[in-house]
Amino acid sequence: MRIKVIITGSTGMVGEGVLQECMENPSVEEILLINRKPYGIQDPMVKEVILADFNDLSSLGDSLKDYDACYFCAGVSSIGLSEDEYYKLTYSLTLNFAKSLAAINPNMVFCYVSGRGTDSSEEGRVSWARVKGKTENDLMKLPFKAVYNFRPAFMKPTEGAKNIKPLFKVISFLYPIMRPFNKAYFLTLSEVGKAMINVSLDGYNKNILEIQDISFLAKE
Repeated sequence: MRIKVIITGSTGMVGEGVLQECMENPSVEEILLINRKPYGIQDPMVKEVILADFNDLSSLGDSLKDYDACYFCAGVSSIGLSEDEYYKLTYSLTLNFAKSLAAINPNMVFCYVSGRGTDSSEEGRVSWARVKGKTENDLMKLPFKAVYNFRPAFMKPTEGAKNIKPLFKVISFLYPIMRPFNKAYFLTLSEVGKAMINVSLDGYNKNILEIQDISFLAKE
């Protein structure tokens, strides 16, 4: 089986890493990028749509119906944002996008990039973790075929990536040293992409995927 996938956030580090894996993976036959600014790629298996407002998918219409999975990698850091701003850019934007997509294509698998330490109770002291927890919880209520929430921590970018944050350039240098001693924190973006593809094809017995689950799924 080969799948058609939608990727958001490919102009960011995580989305670009997932895109790189999808382009190399024989199980993926078509990719649709939905971004707010151009990624800029010329490849016959990749289409790109620029969507200024992720709260409104009406301009895309039925063109989203034939896709098997969505890898939602768009997101922002909470640093420098008020809780209200972070809520709008994380919870509201993600849920509005996902609700519209579920109405168009309820048979797809939706994979959401969350983060290690997310608070499923929605009652903890850390605001970003509460917001991410509420986002995860409400995504799982939508009528998709399945929803999987990915909770990575540090991720090593794939070679050739353009959108690498400065901190992760340091992590890439340290990765070969640190990974053998702390597998509970370190993944590669290739592993994240492989895990998304594999869970789209075969499913999994959990909806919340911690680092160990992602690593396991990447090896299947």
